[in-house]
Amino acid sequence: QVQLVESGGGSVQAGGSLRLSCAASGRTFSNYNMGWFRQAPGKEREFVAAIRWLTGRTYYADSVKGRFTISADNAKNMVYLQMNSLSPEDTAVYYCAADRNWSPFYGDYWGQGTQVTVSS
Repeated sequence: QVQLVESGGGSVQAGGSLRLSCAASGRTFSNYNMGWFRQAPGKEREFVAAIRWLTGRTYYADSVKGRFTISADNAKNMVYLQMNSLSPEDTAVYYCAADRNWSPFYGDYWGQGTQVTVSS
């Protein structure tokens, strides 16, 4: 079992930045890859970014590439999503996820989500 708790959401103006955090715990969480998804109102949940714990290898959705950065701190069991150059289209609930698969990354375990609102 893997437990995930997100934090760091909030409201920001377009062009601004936010950093989301995800605390991972559980007996076998290190066996999982970590990622972020988001779900905007009226839309399906979509993949944002993923990272491997041990190697730090990452990949991103095209919509966020060059603006968002996923990172992990193995010593603290934390995963982060640095979001820069935010636009209103980034407004969504952001979820931390863990998955044994790397690509595609579907999400076996989920956090409760954190709201990000970007105003124009």
